[in-house]
Amino acid sequence: MVHPNRRYAISEVSEQTGVAIHVLRQWEARFPQLKPKRDRANRRYYTEADIEIVRRIKQLLRHENLRTAGARKRLAQELIGEGRPKTNSEIVDLIDRIEAEARAILDLLDDSR
Repeated sequence: MVHPNRRYAISEVSEQTGVAIHVLRQWEARFPQLKPKRDRANRRYYTEADIEIVRRIKQLLRHENLRTAGARKRLAQELIGEGRPKTNSEIVDLIDRIEAEARAILDLLDDSR
């Protein structure tokens, strides 16, 4: 069972993900999305969300063969939603497209009855 408030030491994260501790520290410096909190003794602690980011970085670097810059860019796009509308007109266009798709789905359902 996943505990959303559970905190993990860097050694636990290393063991869970198969990423060496020194590599985790390097990734913290290279990926702004990976910023584990620190306790009063200045020890890192990772959350489940941090661990998911570690797993995604590992996937991008080791399995998709991206370099650090490419992985950083892809991760930023995934986490902040690079494709989100930025202006009111883009928002209205998106709403219109969603409405048209919803109507098309409803029409398909009506035709199948």
